[in-house]
Amino acid sequence: MKLVPLGDRVVLKQLEAEETTKSGIVLPGQAKEKPQQAEVIAVGPGGIVDGKEVTMQVKVGDKVIYSKYAGTEVKLGEDEFIVVKQSDIVAIVE
Repeated sequence: MKLVPLGDRVVLKQLEAEETTKSGIVLPGQAKEKPQQAEVIAVGPGGIVDGKEVTMQVKVGDKVIYSKYAGTEVKLGEDEFIVVKQSDIVAIVE
């Protein structure tokens, strides 16, 4: 099964959080905050959304930073994804 986003939606796969802090402290699983960085897995076609033309600025494979409480979490099999609007993506990491 595969997710195909509609309109200005983007499917993201969250990047793994680091297990150790910069000072060398190892964090237990529940103490880790979910990272806001993700990889773009699929991109919707854009088009007219709320009367405005939307052109997609991200592409599959881009690494992005997204808003903390954005999107809908979806689980397909063992994989977890986040579906967000393109406007919830804050930046592309180069």
